[in-house]
Amino acid sequence: MNKSITKGFQLVAFSNYGSRQPLLFLVFFVIYFLGVLGNVIILNVIVVCRHLHTPMYIFLSNLSSVDICYLTITLPKLMYILLSGDNSISFIHCFTQLYFYNFIVGTEIILLSVMAYDRYVAICKPLHYPLIMRKKNIVLLLCVNWISGCLNSLLFICIASQLTFCHSTEIHHFYCDAKALVKISCPTQFFQIMFHFEALLFGPISFLISLLSYIQIIRTILQIKSTNSRRKAFSTCTSHLTVLTIFYGTVCTNMTPVSKNSEMSDQIFSVLYTAVTPMLNPLIYSLRNKDVKNALVLLLLSH
Repeated sequence: MNKSITKGFQLVAFSNYGSRQPLLFLVFFVIYFLGVLGNVIILNVIVVCRHLHTPMYIFLSNLSSVDICYLTITLPKLMYILLSGDNSISFIHCFTQLYFYNFIVGTEIILLSVMAYDRYVAICKPLHYPLIMRKKNIVLLLCVNWISGCLNSLLFICIASQLTFCHSTEIHHFYCDAKALVKISCPTQFFQIMFHFEALLFGPISFLISLLSYIQIIRTILQIKSTNSRRKAFSTCTSHLTVLTIFYGTVCTNMTPVSKNSEMSDQIFSVLYTAVTPMLNPLIYSLRNKDVKNALVLLLLSH
């Protein structure tokens, strides 16, 4: 670590040092408020309604928890910067944010593939579903999911903390992003190799699990003779498929090589998958899922 930057960095994505942007602050505040509120409602509905205590909705509650973490890790600091004009972020704060961000990204990537596998078993192997997705296995899957995300991020942050920064103290992003840190660090081929190795390890493997699961799901659904049964079977996974498509459609930008020309696109796509997508996920699941809509209506009527 270079002694010249031990005091911290400057985040210069949306605000130059000393300039306040209250309108932009309001935009991100609304996104943050709606995102947290929507995911808290989904969590509350699943916890309160006993008929939703099934593997599919247990995984959904974990996804809502991940989305709340996404919003809370990145947006409060950004909103403070936009309101105060103070772009500074300490070294410890920056790397703490980087740790929790990588932790949540890794956890979500694995969780989405687990949810895809759950839909595969439910549709393609319905008779074996109660045995495969029994409580013990669900707990094991979730523990492996969260622990692997935690350990992966811990390893990553240990390597990242050895970086030396000799180009600049300005991070051209709205949070402490690994690619943005690499751009201001001294050339470190080992870290860049580890960065892309981690991205390839988590991204493509998890994506492949989800892709293969849905290929089998679609094949099974197409073999169902009844149109109504086909529609009913496909409706159980449309919400997750929509979330999966949006997530991989936006997060894939971080798989691109580090370059100066990618700064703006990185920030735009990061806003989409760290703020907009977590805000939209509760709407996707509530609007496209009859069980969640009915449970929400019952919960509102009971109050």
